[in-house]
Amino acid sequence: MRVNRVAVAAALAVAVIAGCGQAVPGQPRAAGAVDAGTAGGLPIDNSAPTGPREGVADAELAVENADSGEMDRLAVNVVADLYDYWNERMPADFDGQKFEPIARLASYDSAGKPVELCGTSTKGLVNAFYCGADDSIAWDRGKLLPMLDKQFGPMSVVAVLAHEMGHAVQFRLGEKSNINQATPTIVKEQQADCYAGGFFRYVAEGKAKHFTMNTGTGLNQALATMFFIRDPAGLSAKEQGAHGLAFDRVFAFQEGFTEGPKRCARMDVPEIEGRIAAQERSVSDQDVSGEADITDPDIFGLFEESLTSAFQGTEAELPSITKDGASCGGSAGTPPVSYCPDTNTVAADIPELVKIASPPKRGEEPGVDGNGIGDFAAFAEIVSRYALAVQKGVGAPLEGEKAGLRTACLVGAWAQLRVDKTPDEGDGGLHIAVGDLDEAVAELLQDNSLIAADVTGKQVPSGFARVEAFRIGYFEGDDGCARAFSA
Repeated sequence: MRVNRVAVAAALAVAVIAGCGQAVPGQPRAAGAVDAGTAGGLPIDNSAPTGPREGVADAELAVENADSGEMDRLAVNVVADLYDYWNERMPADFDGQKFEPIARLASYDSAGKPVELCGTSTKGLVNAFYCGADDSIAWDRGKLLPMLDKQFGPMSVVAVLAHEMGHAVQFRLGEKSNINQATPTIVKEQQADCYAGGFFRYVAEGKAKHFTMNTGTGLNQALATMFFIRDPAGLSAKEQGAHGLAFDRVFAFQEGFTEGPKRCARMDVPEIEGRIAAQERSVSDQDVSGEADITDPDIFGLFEESLTSAFQGTEAELPSITKDGASCGGSAGTPPVSYCPDTNTVAADIPELVKIASPPKRGEEPGVDGNGIGDFAAFAEIVSRYALAVQKGVGAPLEGEKAGLRTACLVGAWAQLRVDKTPDEGDGGLHIAVGDLDEAVAELLQDNSLIAADVTGKQVPSGFARVEAFRIGYFEGDDGCARAFSA
């Protein structure tokens, strides 16, 4: 979040739930399609393992410059399962077209002896990529793959290579995938994330030979990888090489997971331009990071004003916010923030929220090993409990999975109203900075997040559904929340 002294016009006063929301163009999913117990229609199940299958022989594929080490074996097994998937899906989804294997697979060590791939030296090239010039897929076994494996587990390596295979699929499909030489990079990247999501459903359904994944924590970890490999805040989606923010990349992945490759091929320039989060506001360089100090009384006052302006049109009696702990009298509450229905109070533990508000360093996994996430994540925790007061005021139940989904949706609707709409005047208010929505995704995927939790702190079991509910609120406003999650 940031104090807006450069952009945005008049303060917004919109009735969330009451049906007066302002929608940002683009609808990611039909309202009502979110199920708290499923991920894209697959039941949430944490009992199945996630990662390489045990007792399965390694695949054998020709790979240039390989060292036959653990990372190369992992990568080859991924490619082999991707071959199986696309041998099935390409002819089924694209008029019988046969999938052709990759012409050239290559491994390299970015810190070791360099080789030339796709006309580029691999010295210091911490990357994995598809090259259309020679139809090759290459990966850095020295730094990138081990780093991903250590921080997010082996399925993060699967995600990266499935994305690169998505580019190879585009190259093969051409116009069938809405791709030509003039297609902007961001469209190609969103499609590749979507194609990767389709493959992950194949894995989650137990069809992959070398990998397995549960639809609970396993899928959440795959989605969290998008936070790590997102574009840096401030990079325009129009730039050559842009992949999208985590908020955008997770959406594309979820679309592929839910609907399959045909949906990915339908992604085109008009769709991407209508919904890419980075294009919905214009900020100056100094406003990119936008980390606000939640302990600053002036900042917190602006935050409270944003809540009042967003929710004052409802019939609900808006709650007061206390900052001396998260207990509700004799009740322990739901630290670090609680909604106390008896007193209509939101009780916040500011020192604990400060820990969440501290942004992780680039390359660190948010919310893990003491890492923070960012100021937006901390503010959103408070908004979630404030939204419960609004729900109480309009007679909606405060317990259960629908309450959790409705809460996440209302947080998204509040976030929508904090987006800069006109970059000409300032209102001095608190507004979203580029990258804040990525913090929302990271927080939603935490095991203890309150953004999609009911009044008791019970979280919606599906991280997939949590993100979807937030997205409905962000793109469709309070109207979308009312349609999707009415009491």
